[in-house]
Amino acid sequence: MQIGPYVLSNNLVVAPMAGITDRPFRQLCKKLGAGYAVSEMAAANPLLRDTLKSRKRIMHAGEQEPRAVQIVGSDPAVMADAARYNVDQGAQIIDINMGCPAKKVCNNWCGSALLQNEPLVGKILDAVIRAVDVPVTLKFRTGWDRAHINAPSVAKIAESAGIAMLTLHGRTRADGYRGKAEYDTIAEVKSIVSIPVVANGDIDSPQKARAVLDKTGADAIMIGRAAQGKPWIFREIGHFLEHGTLPPPPTVVEIWRILREHLEDHYRFYGETIGVRNARKHIGWYARNLPDGEKLRQKTNTADTCEEQIDEINRFFTFLLEHGERLQ
Repeated sequence: MQIGPYVLSNNLVVAPMAGITDRPFRQLCKKLGAGYAVSEMAAANPLLRDTLKSRKRIMHAGEQEPRAVQIVGSDPAVMADAARYNVDQGAQIIDINMGCPAKKVCNNWCGSALLQNEPLVGKILDAVIRAVDVPVTLKFRTGWDRAHINAPSVAKIAESAGIAMLTLHGRTRADGYRGKAEYDTIAEVKSIVSIPVVANGDIDSPQKARAVLDKTGADAIMIGRAAQGKPWIFREIGHFLEHGTLPPPPTVVEIWRILREHLEDHYRFYGETIGVRNARKHIGWYARNLPDGEKLRQKTNTADTCEEQIDEINRFFTFLLEHGERLQ
């Protein structure tokens, strides 16, 4: 799997997710088997660049290469300027978001709303590609709604513009995240373009990953929600794709270590006040997969300091170890 000059270690990609795929989470997923990760989307609007949230979203110091930043906007000139700015900040790949279904994004004619205006899609892609000397990729959806599936035509526009890679979520904007992703459109897109195609949507197990690759012929797969609280899913998928068998599940001690390392990096990145608050959602996702995990979620949600959260985690996993080395 290759994006421009960057050869990836495998074909497993971490999806960009707002408020989730910060540097600590991206680094953790890469450590646990992901070959590539894209930052959470950054607004192209230059007036928003100096906020703490925006600065954190594009912070890549010490991150494993290649460093990819996703930008979102609707004005070609502003998007081009945002691409240049992020490359100056260390981005090695620029990803354009035309897939976000959120109302506050689409109401500004950004994200998946752009799929309703193919000429504007072309102008944005042309402007961004001309503005930077790094690979530019595109993430998009199958269309605005099921009556207007236009991913194949958007894919051809993107390939003609010089986009280096396409990532296609198998839902329309109207679908949001409801129902099941469909993969026939991804397979069609893969059949008509010569650039790499990444399949995205509902990939939540090693078996599903294999099935989606076989169904679509895609070059890679992108995993998002299934990695929340289970970042070792990339290791499991990689093992299954290579050997055809499932690896043993992580031990209680390993999950304990992964969670602690994630949180310690998270606290260093955000500081205590923001770190403790933002860590609650991550702990909650880990807790979903643990016996009596609701107790852990409740205890850590009321903790006010990093030390208190870690203490609650240590107590919880010490209790789990009394019932065996692996989760049942």
